[in-house]
Amino acid sequence: MPSPIMRAIEVAELMNVSRNTAYKIIKQFNEELTAKGFYIVAGRISRKYFYERTGLELPDAGGKGND
Repeated sequence: MPSPIMRAIEVAELMNVSRNTAYKIIKQFNEELTAKGFYIVAGRISRKYFYERTGLELPDAGGKGND
């Protein structure tokens, strides 16, 4: 089960961008979350929020195959 929190290296790999750009993306998303009253940790982003904001499909955490 993946962590509910993502780091810049994972964001960079998923979005095919540099780590520096990943930090900028995380910073923007964290500013949005802060404005909504959420507690954030610098340099990390909620996996759920990341996938919602990027429009990427959240991987199935259930481990089900395509039967």
